[in-house]
Amino acid sequence: MKHNILLFFLLVGFTVLGQNQKSDFWNNVRFGGGIGLGFSKGGGNVAISPSAIYQVNDQFATGISLNFNYAKYNEDKLLAYGGSILSLYNPIPYIQLSGELEQLRIKRTYGLIGENLEDNYWSPALFVGIGYSNRNVTFGIRYDILYDENKSIYANDWMPFVRVYF
Repeated sequence: MKHNILLFFLLVGFTVLGQNQKSDFWNNVRFGGGIGLGFSKGGGNVAISPSAIYQVNDQFATGISLNFNYAKYNEDKLLAYGGSILSLYNPIPYIQLSGELEQLRIKRTYGLIGENLEDNYWSPALFVGIGYSNRNVTFGIRYDILYDENKSIYANDWMPFVRVYF
């Protein structure tokens, strides 16, 4: 019983102390994300990636993203979901360099002569990108270093992107 009372007062004390200290963490968090479109002969890809980043300073931000993708190429259909970690760096105000490690769960259906087949697997991607940025919106292009044409959901290793953060 004495231990429970002591624990209660310690928790209340830490809570009060924590409320008196001002934290800038949430003032530096920005929400947004990106959309991606990829086109090729016979199909395309649409990607939506809501994310949150922590703005460390005027030049550097890091965060996480959820990823949802749908792609169709000829008779193949792909549905993917997963997450990623990303870093954004602005060496000068209007140029943004980015790195993103993505891990997707892929559900792929494809048809062979008289037969429908299905695959379920994990697919990693490591993107490096460059874009034009006005702080809230960035337009650019990114390259998947780990691109595998047999496993990737994306049409090719180069992809345009639009990122928006508020």
